[in-house]
Amino acid sequence: MEQYLMDTNVVSDYLSASFAPTGMMLMDNVINDVPKISIISQIELLCWSTDELTTLSVKEFIADCSVLNISPEVIAQCILIRKGKKIKTPDAIIAATALAFRYSLISSNEKDFANIPGLKFLNPQKL
Repeated sequence: MEQYLMDTNVVSDYLSASFAPTGMMLMDNVINDVPKISIISQIELLCWSTDELTTLSVKEFIADCSVLNISPEVIAQCILIRKGKKIKTPDAIIAATALAFRYSLISSNEKDFANIPGLKFLNPQKL
């Protein structure tokens, strides 16, 4: 079965129910399994300035996730990505995490994640 790593933007879109029905169905299936996010996404999600109810919802979502840390293999993948493409370090770490764990990345951020060798990418906004 395919395994997925969720980028920060798809978590945001999912929690606000911003996807079309097919995108929501995909995300429901991914989340019904143990959802996976990078430590970078955890940091980004917890830095939002939101109301208390949204903050609680985000914290509950993260508590249900498997948060993947930065391992030596993620670092090695990140270095390869950054040497081959102009990309911000947080995005490179997220892509490197997907590569290191052999997960497909779910993101709406096609611009930054396009043309990363070996990265499987899925945009739920385009389903």
